[in-house]
Amino acid sequence: MEATYWSLLPAVVMLILVIATRKVLISIGTGILVGALLLNDFHIWGTIQEIWTVFYTIFYADGALVTGNILLILFLLFLGVLTAFLQSSGGAKAFGDWMLARVKTRTGAEVMTIITGLIIFIDDYFNSLAVGQIARPVTDRQKISRAKLAYYIDSSSAPVTVIAPISSWGAYIIGLLGGLFVANGITDIQPMEAFIQMIPLNFYAIASIILVFIVAYFHFDIGSMYTHEKRAKEDGALLDPKRNQVSGDLSDVFDPHEEGKIFHLIVPIIVLFAVTVIAMVGTGIMETEGSASILDAFANTNVNLSLIIGGIAAVIASVIFHIQQSHPRSRLQQIFIEGFKTMIPAINILILAWMIGAIIGELETGSYLAGVVNNASVSPDFLPAILFLIAGLMALATGSSWGTFGIMLPIAVEIMANTDMTLLLPALAAVLAGAVFGDHCTPISDTTVLSATGAGAHHIDHVLTQLPYAIIAAFAAFIGFCVIGITHSVWIALGVTILLLAGIIWLTHVLFIKEKKKAS
Repeated sequence: MEATYWSLLPAVVMLILVIATRKVLISIGTGILVGALLLNDFHIWGTIQEIWTVFYTIFYADGALVTGNILLILFLLFLGVLTAFLQSSGGAKAFGDWMLARVKTRTGAEVMTIITGLIIFIDDYFNSLAVGQIARPVTDRQKISRAKLAYYIDSSSAPVTVIAPISSWGAYIIGLLGGLFVANGITDIQPMEAFIQMIPLNFYAIASIILVFIVAYFHFDIGSMYTHEKRAKEDGALLDPKRNQVSGDLSDVFDPHEEGKIFHLIVPIIVLFAVTVIAMVGTGIMETEGSASILDAFANTNVNLSLIIGGIAAVIASVIFHIQQSHPRSRLQQIFIEGFKTMIPAINILILAWMIGAIIGELETGSYLAGVVNNASVSPDFLPAILFLIAGLMALATGSSWGTFGIMLPIAVEIMANTDMTLLLPALAAVLAGAVFGDHCTPISDTTVLSATGAGAHHIDHVLTQLPYAIIAAFAAFIGFCVIGITHSVWIALGVTILLLAGIIWLTHVLFIKEKKKAS
């Protein structure tokens, strides 16, 4: 069943169940079971062994601990503790009060969130978690639903990171391009130059960033996002009251300390940001042979180790502030315990996402989709558009943008080197764009999980509210990649993408208004 159309079944089953039941743990668990059954020809004992193996190899594989996964889980636990300190110290309340006096409208709070997300472009993990801590006190005061906050975080983090050369993603992509160009004898363009030229070609990333501003300025709330926002504005309920407590939400656990100050929130977050970036550069330099440039450092950085170093430093800063506050104050033990507890739902989802990713990897779903591209007999003019769709499907099924880059970029280079080199950069940009699109749609993406965690939103609510916006941006981007294949003009294709995006939004808005009038 490996590398055949059957390999798509676990991802399809999981996605159907997620949409139908809105129970993400059951849906991903069912996908894991279906994949394990396929791998073991429906033998029960072999299936059980398979599931156990993919579970424990998350933590221990090839005779050694899987430190990257362990460090990320530890960072989430420390983030929960940091969130608890920000809440109990009164820092979050003080910052919310201060910003409320300056950010007078819901639109202002939403735009502030988006701009913060675009500024913090170093890494998508860090972006997803840090922006939530900064923006949540302000968006909560303006009665902006947590689902919308998660959308703003997710739809600004990956899109800006994938077009930023000095970022963990940018450095990784540039490193991949360097090896691929050498292997295919491409000498007329350098990897960094190619990456920069691909920025205006990443139509999906650009469309996503434009779309978040449109949603903020024009209150373009459609689908289930409209329901979340209506409830938040009318009832003040930022979360669906029918669901359990979410990761990162401690608003009902601690009473803010009366002596809470803005610096009780700002300083720990600055420490988190500064120490994490310094650690990323430091670990990257240590992993680079010989002299290392800043790009080399980000290409070889250990993101998860850097995150845990930054997280510990931020928690230490919060502990110092906590000790300085007068009694009565929350007990340190309680802060740590409640902080750990609030991250358990996110960790559960993340572990299951890693498990189904491993199962799908063994089923060689990516290889099957890659083979579809290789075997397709189509005009080179439409290859960028096709690569965009295939990369999107691959990231959707596997939950990994980086894995999609690693599989699809070599295929794109090889195909274009043997067909039409003038479309090499559009084809590569289409792979990057498609990977981010799939990442935005799948419930098993790390970034999806962490964006919901950073916002304090229900994971499944985030997935379902973001999906319509991702599809709108993807449709406009797909037409853009068709246009560039035909015209070979970057600016015509980009212009068509933006105009089409505006047209779809206008038409959707008109139709949605009509539906609301009929309903009323």
